[in-house]
Amino acid sequence: MFPEIDRVLIGRETIARRVRELGASLASDLRRDIEGGGANAGDGDRVVIIPIMSGAMVFGADLIRELPLKLRLELVAVSSYPGRSLESKGAAIRSELPRTLGGRHVVIVDDILDSGQTIAMVRRLVEEQSPATARACVLLRKDVSRAVSEAEGARAEYVGFDIPDEFVVGYGLDYDGYYRNYPEIATLKREALG
Repeated sequence: MFPEIDRVLIGRETIARRVRELGASLASDLRRDIEGGGANAGDGDRVVIIPIMSGAMVFGADLIRELPLKLRLELVAVSSYPGRSLESKGAAIRSELPRTLGGRHVVIVDDILDSGQTIAMVRRLVEEQSPATARACVLLRKDVSRAVSEAEGARAEYVGFDIPDEFVVGYGLDYDGYYRNYPEIATLKREALG
């Protein structure tokens, strides 16, 4: 189906199991925060999930199905790997964040924490609105990103998998717009990265 795939790093069953675990952990924390604020745990006005498009589309869709809470979904588009780039070219926001995040429990969902620029930028914009809480949940975190300063907001409270510093595709991650539909996390053959 995809002859350009070199090797699979994380299989679909492993991804599905980890997404269920992340959902359970996140739901537990959100319930505690909502109840601690004196609101009813079913108060969907309090929880806002913000997937970063387009990479977090698949992960975000699976994750919200694991959250048995009433919530709002708001999308934001950010570009950092244009075209055939293998390295982040800097995060640039392509759509506006909702202006109704004040007092809400906000969860930023992204596919990968690499340079940290995307998470830091979106977190800063969210925090400018004074949410009740702001968290980030990423499917993947590259080893290199651990060196990124958390003081700049480049952190994720929930991480699916730590991976080596390799360029990966699948499960929403792309190369030149392709491979988002590949159901596993994989590397590409060198000749495919032309």
